Amino acid sequence: MTLSSLTIITGASRGLGRAMAEQLLQPGQRLLCISRRSDEALAGRARAAGAELLQWQLDLSDPVPAAARLEAWLAEQDAASIAQASLINNAGTVGRPRPLSEAVASELAQALRVGLEAPMLLTSAFLGATKGWRAQRKVLNISSGLGRNAMGSQAPYCAAKAGMDHFSRAVALEEKLAANGARIVSLAPGIIDTDMQVELRGAEADMFPDRARFEKFKSEGLLDSPSAAAAKILAYLQRADYGVNPVADIRD
Repeated sequence: MTLSSLTIITGASRGLGRAMAEQLLQPGQRLLCISRRSDEALAGRARAAGAELLQWQLDLSDPVPAAARLEAWLAEQDAASIAQASLINNAGTVGRPRPLSEAVASELAQALRVGLEAPMLLTSAFLGATKGWRAQRKVLNISSGLGRNAMGSQAPYCAAKAGMDHFSRAVALEEKLAANGARIVSLAPGIIDTDMQVELRGAEADMFPDRARFEKFKSEGLLDSPSAAAAKILAYLQRADYGVNPVADIRD
């Protein structure tokens, strides 16, 4: 039997997630993309590459049914045919940069649900459903330097990424004690030229004092392209020492 690799990616319809999904379209790769919209171009690339692609249109600001669906789907898979199973929690949002005192409650709740609650629930579903699998299991959380260094007008994003880092540390301790425990890493991917950077550069200056910093990143060519960043991240996922440091930075 030829064994396959199974990868689940959230936020795969644009930016970094889209670049990772595209690079994973290889023969023997099974890819499940979870995003708010499907991508017909990606589906065409999958057919041409001989890769198996499944796309779920889900809003991760409502993460409970998404996690339940993932757990049920994983339970239906032929575990014996899978050599490696990976969950990449990539979806996130910076929302509208502004001081917390100016936040809109519904937007604040959405940012935390997408950025922290959804990754925790999906990780729980993934680990629970694959607990008895013989495959190598990995969780990759796409974090940020803002989870480790605070910035004004970015409290929800900073909190979500800091929470992602710390729950990854806790899960790493748990999985060390488990039979065939999963490896988990919360990885800061560097500064990438995505729509998120566009949103930060376009923020209201009086609400986001650090806007000029992000304008400088762009003007001085300091941003990685999504495809270059995706290649680095996917290479990191395959490192022999993956999981030794549950909180890491691609630039280290």
